[in-house]
Amino acid sequence: MIPNRHVNVADTLEVPTVKRMTMLLLVAAACLSAAAVQAQAVREDVIWARTTTAPITLDGVLNEAAWAAAESKNVEFGLDAGIPGSGWKMEAGWPPVDVTVANMKFLVNGNQLYVGFEVQDKSVGGSVEFNRFDGFIMGLKDHAVLGTYKPVAEYVYAFWNLGGAADPQPATQEPRFYGRWGSFDPAVPRTPEQIAAWDAVTVVHGIKNSDTVDDTGYTVEMRFDLAVMGYDVTQPGGDIVEWNVSIYDCDWFWPIDPLRFSAARVWWQGPWGNAAWYNEVRIHASPDVTTASGPAPVIEPEFVISEINATPTIDGVLNEAAWSDPGIFSVDIRHGDDALRESYPGVASARAGEYQPPVNGGTAFVLDPADATVKMYVKGDMLYLGLESRDMVVQYHPEFNRWDGLLLTINDRDERGGDNNFVGRRLAFQVGADGSAVPQDYLASMVAETTAQVAVSLMAGTSVDTLGLEPDTGYTAEIAVDLTALGYPSGLGDRAFFPGLTVLDGDSFLPATDSYGTRTWWYREYEGTCCAAWAHLAPNATGVNDGGQDDGYASARQAMNASSRPMIMYSMPLRSQVTFEVYDVRGRTVERRQLGVQGGGEFSIPLFEDGDHAAGLYLYRLQMVDPETGAERETLRGKTIYLK
Repeated sequence: MIPNRHVNVADTLEVPTVKRMTMLLLVAAACLSAAAVQAQAVREDVIWARTTTAPITLDGVLNEAAWAAAESKNVEFGLDAGIPGSGWKMEAGWPPVDVTVANMKFLVNGNQLYVGFEVQDKSVGGSVEFNRFDGFIMGLKDHAVLGTYKPVAEYVYAFWNLGGAADPQPATQEPRFYGRWGSFDPAVPRTPEQIAAWDAVTVVHGIKNSDTVDDTGYTVEMRFDLAVMGYDVTQPGGDIVEWNVSIYDCDWFWPIDPLRFSAARVWWQGPWGNAAWYNEVRIHASPDVTTASGPAPVIEPEFVISEINATPTIDGVLNEAAWSDPGIFSVDIRHGDDALRESYPGVASARAGEYQPPVNGGTAFVLDPADATVKMYVKGDMLYLGLESRDMVVQYHPEFNRWDGLLLTINDRDERGGDNNFVGRRLAFQVGADGSAVPQDYLASMVAETTAQVAVSLMAGTSVDTLGLEPDTGYTAEIAVDLTALGYPSGLGDRAFFPGLTVLDGDSFLPATDSYGTRTWWYREYEGTCCAAWAHLAPNATGVNDGGQDDGYASARQAMNASSRPMIMYSMPLRSQVTFEVYDVRGRTVERRQLGVQGGGEFSIPLFEDGDHAAGLYLYRLQMVDPETGAERETLRGKTIYLK
């Protein structure tokens, strides 16, 4: 494949115009250095809970004015409620005839989170059996727990009458509370403390536990006390509440209709409340985002991985200039360093963690904690990762819990698993007995298929052994991954990226009981656990290519037409399908035009099809694709100034 080129743009503005725009260019350049410069995928794992000071009566009726101004989220069985972790699953019976359709709304009042549910359902009810009910299983990460990794607390609110009377349940049976602030014993009433921490009221539109007449659904008004879970959305800047929900739907069970009975569930990001799987919803709340503050702020990706126009030699030695580029993404990961993890931005500080599994029957003192730096960048469709592990005891051991190495977890953007969400891939390697990289798990498959490479290099004075007799200095590693082998289209599509990192460190000593192994992770430990980061793979929009020269395959430049409208001139040698996109300096799409199939030659197009745009600096991208195969031939990027 021909690599992407990044061309210089020849500005042909008159000198007075250039002088007038000098300040704009300086400001725009500063923005470009920090902001993603391609249209970013809209995040599907986040929502704002707007602040209201008006009282909310918990009565199952969403009639307060604040609810009309609340941000909302729709969930429907059989449809992806939001990448990367959402999904759905049948639990019993036939595929649902009356599929789950639910709308959720979010508000905060003081340090209380309110969630309103409107669920369309023709058959509302419950059972003494698990999965044979309507209701919700939710998980809320407990930020009141000291330390960095915050565990999940289970919240179950459903028409599940565990230990109740035999089915069918009476029409008077209300939903019950289970989990952190409830009891699994029906004889034990909820305490005032439990009710203060979490409460809800349901109104059924029909007759529950009876299918003699179709229902129309039910409404739930729910309140969470955030303070007892360690959150404070009232502080300046607010807070991010880590939450997920699974909506259960049982139909035609009262009495059972063997031709229509179904039990199913659909979830937003995570399916369980007692285990942290897949992902979570990040509920943002702040005192300055209110029901009257206008459009909710855009929630940006949690971090950006930049594109650097350099192809490293995958030999494990981090000696290329790209690894020292000031714009490269870099994160330190250290075992036993809570202060470091607490410095991670956003939810990363709550999701990062560590674990020491038993080795030789116990957990010995960690004499040499894992201490590593991971760097990542992209070029074209390739992801490059560099690891520096500062390790005084580099070893090889066949047992996973004692590996030295790394787990890079990435969500495949094409393949879905049994839960209908994106499959996570574990790209792992360990340091081999001879000091080379041993690819493991999915990375081994990719290496065999030549869609990935991995290499390890031992630092000076380092040898591989399992006795710990000679102090080492550590090792470095490089990984190259073709993202198109993980479901990304050429050009990387929406460029959303869902990674996690786990550093593996095994140290062996004599006596053997002093040996240990640790896992220390950033965002998520494994590919199926919560929670992947939401990252953006930013394209190179600096307008500079390797060496600053164009090789003549294709080129683009700026010019002016007779009416002083900016024109983009470009040439290409081969017939191609051409797409033209324009972005502002924040990376938002301004215009996107399909220019159709064009023969080889020179062409010109206006920057905009009309003049209804603000003056300023704009970025553009021309993508040329083989019309026969769909393979990308070239992508040209540049910047231009638009004056009114």
